[in-house]
Amino acid sequence: MSGAWLSIVGIGGDGLAGLGETARAMIAQAEVLVGDARTLDLVSGNDRLRLTLPDPPSAILPDLAARRGTSVCVIAPGDPLLHGIGSLVVNQFPRAELRIVPSPSAYALACARLGWPRDQIECLNFHGRDPEGINAYLYPKGRFLVLTSDGSAARRIARALTERGFGPSRITVLEDMGGPNDRQITGTALNWSVDRTSEFNTVAIECVAGRDALILSRAPGLPDQAYRHEGWVMRREVRAVSLAALSPLPGQLLWDLGSGGGSIAIEWLRVAPRGRAIAVEPNAARADLIDKNAIALGTPELEVVAEPPSQCLARLVDRSGMLPNAIFIGGGLADPGLVEACWSYLAGRGRLVANAESVEEERVLLDQQNRLGGDIVRLTVARAVAENGRSAWQAQVPVTQWVAVKQ
Repeated sequence: MSGAWLSIVGIGGDGLAGLGETARAMIAQAEVLVGDARTLDLVSGNDRLRLTLPDPPSAILPDLAARRGTSVCVIAPGDPLLHGIGSLVVNQFPRAELRIVPSPSAYALACARLGWPRDQIECLNFHGRDPEGINAYLYPKGRFLVLTSDGSAARRIARALTERGFGPSRITVLEDMGGPNDRQITGTALNWSVDRTSEFNTVAIECVAGRDALILSRAPGLPDQAYRHEGWVMRREVRAVSLAALSPLPGQLLWDLGSGGGSIAIEWLRVAPRGRAIAVEPNAARADLIDKNAIALGTPELEVVAEPPSQCLARLVDRSGMLPNAIFIGGGLADPGLVEACWSYLAGRGRLVANAESVEEERVLLDQQNRLGGDIVRLTVARAVAENGRSAWQAQVPVTQWVAVKQ
């Protein structure tokens, strides 16, 4: 490719021997080789300049840019665009400057070893992320392939499965696939006894629900009992409507202000691939519960800020490096200037959703609708409650909801 100076080559555990002619030529012709220590060792015997990836890998990008015009080859495991440095590079440099040759991904290798059809399983990437994120995906008879970057990941996944009642699930760890130390370790989550595996591993899971398994859909409106909340959690019916109004989309950022038990932020992350969320809850005890709920429900990446919303909005922008695409106000609505500040920080086409349960908060919503437009609805919920051998409707406190979209 004319003008291409930066190559990205995927490599398997068998090193140069498993590469095609084109990939071997890219490595042989490069003046600079870039990769983690493991992948660079797979092409040992080469005396060119080697750059070991720092932590985080993104810190290498300015150095690569400074070498424009030099022949550089980035070496990554398997399919280099699946995660990690390959994805960072293609997002940083023009396509005309790149040449890319992949090897089979860990997913492809694992499917071949297990005899699993790729279209019948879920492929998850917890590379550099907490493996407790598996809790967002569990369901009976589900099959998952999980990429990890930590030898303790299988143990942590086994513990998470057991705590959710999926202890009978079968776990297979595929270590160092394609290399000389290629092996498999198999057991059940409940009886998993291997403390650490190879750092280079893929975890296969065949879900089996025990009698006490907590089975949850990824649709908004999880049962109230799915949360630790001590009374500070939004009712599931109102929560489902609120999430629909927020309209989660992949890669977008939510601010959940006055988060209570964290339910809005957690369910945003469960349904929005690559989504981000910051839960702001001034009560320290409730903020601690949000952390626990986030881990139990598979969103350990949720950021929690234990401050009053009105005091930290500017720092939230600095913390995330971007404006929010959606803001939910579940508490602090009557704080002077909060709605105005939220509106100013909201990204273009962003959605602001606010719920009110008191007359005073409802007045705020009506005033804001007059100023900014949007729609107001009243949500009323009644649940049948058994008492004295008969059932009666028990009305919940009505909720007034304002939804506005910033143009």
